[in-house]
Amino acid sequence: MPTRTLLTGATGTLGATLLPRLQADGHDVLAASRSPPTDGDARWQTLDLTDGTGVEDAVSDVDVVVHAATAPQGDSEAVDVRGTERLVEAATEAGVSNFLYVSIVGVDEIPFSYYQHKREAEEIIETSDVPTTIVRATQFHSFVGDLLDGVSRLPVWPLPTRLRVQPIAVEDAADAIVEHAAADPAGRVPPVGGPEVLTLGELATAYRAARGLRRLIVRLPLPGKVAGGFRAGEGTCPDRTVGSVTWEEWLETRYGSGTGER
Repeated sequence: MPTRTLLTGATGTLGATLLPRLQADGHDVLAASRSPPTDGDARWQTLDLTDGTGVEDAVSDVDVVVHAATAPQGDSEAVDVRGTERLVEAATEAGVSNFLYVSIVGVDEIPFSYYQHKREAEEIIETSDVPTTIVRATQFHSFVGDLLDGVSRLPVWPLPTRLRVQPIAVEDAADAIVEHAAADPAGRVPPVGGPEVLTLGELATAYRAARGLRRLIVRLPLPGKVAGGFRAGEGTCPDRTVGSVTWEEWLETRYGSGTGER
């Protein structure tokens, strides 16, 4: 009998990658989103963690919850903290056998507000009565790429070049997460990181070459504990290089041989 699995955040970058992988692994997936699509072969549930819409219905008949919903650019306290609290309470009441939460490497070390909300969500889950699994991953290649896309039109790129990042392909992260989406909880499992730790300066230099650009990269010193944490590598896990796709390989896939304006 297939594992009945609720996937939150199923239309997001990670969720959309997890969905077909969970299905291929034999899960009967109920995909949840605030705005579910009307096409495709997945079963969809309207779910809004900020006000609780659909939460009880979503967990009423599932064995496993894979909680990938998050709001890095929105109200992360409402979604990642209060929303997770609602979902955990409903999952506990429904007797879910494994509540898998996707978190981020460094949330307990880097005092960035979004990270602090992710850590608070972890604490809510770990102190609840629902059986849990927590998987932390490093930043996705696409996240770093989108950031650099944002500065790519500037004639000069002011960047905090000494920040250390360990980007991972979202597909590699999803594969590792699916391994833990079983009916049996595993608690806090080892983190998932990309194949190499690079500075933001190194990432930007490779990005510039992949885009065929000649922009000047200028180091922008950033004070404070958040930047200090990233410079110290608190957002990396160099002993857990799980991902197989390097930054340059991902750039080649996304941008080809360089198509930018020089």
